[in-house]
Amino acid sequence: MRDAEVAPHDAVLLAGGRASRMGGVDKTALVSGGQTLSGHAIAAAAGARTVVLVGLRAGRTAPAGVVQVREDPPFGGPVAAIAAGLAAVADPAPWTLVLACDLVRPEAAVDRLVRAITGAGGADGLVAVDEDGRRQHLLALYRSDALRAAVRALGDPTGAAVRRLTGGLRLVEVPLPAALCADVDEPEDAVRATADVRLLD
Repeated sequence: MRDAEVAPHDAVLLAGGRASRMGGVDKTALVSGGQTLSGHAIAAAAGARTVVLVGLRAGRTAPAGVVQVREDPPFGGPVAAIAAGLAAVADPAPWTLVLACDLVRPEAAVDRLVRAITGAGGADGLVAVDEDGRRQHLLALYRSDALRAAVRALGDPTGAAVRRLTGGLRLVEVPLPAALCADVDEPEDAVRATADVRLLD
């Protein structure tokens, strides 16, 4: 797809979370293919007009050109992070990419989502669906006005489930192979997803 054909979009990248199943380590600092998982997420959002990285842990900084914010309260959950990310975009693009920073291969996954926008019709967004039929709401493109309206209607986002936020949205499912939906929730996931994952020194 040529750059001119890519629908204008922003990106909200979610780097927060306690990673309790990983012993509290910073999952976004895991390195795969010579790059941190948060770095892969930023690379996947390269086509976005504004990129907001939410919840990066203390001691780490975002690259130049990436807006860095924190959800309030810290560790308030993914919906709180989405709300904080949206609030940091002063001039929203028509679409917003919502992407978790614990995916191992987000670049190819996001490319497929962006390419699918032409088939979205009047839907409120496109959501990746893995091979088991599970929707990946943190690997999705939403119409910015619809997502922002859903956040407003929800009220306090702290601790809210993403499915509750997106439950009223009309979403087009974009099937993706398991490899493109692979994330790191537990130590075993890192082993299964790639042989080249280690913690950033």
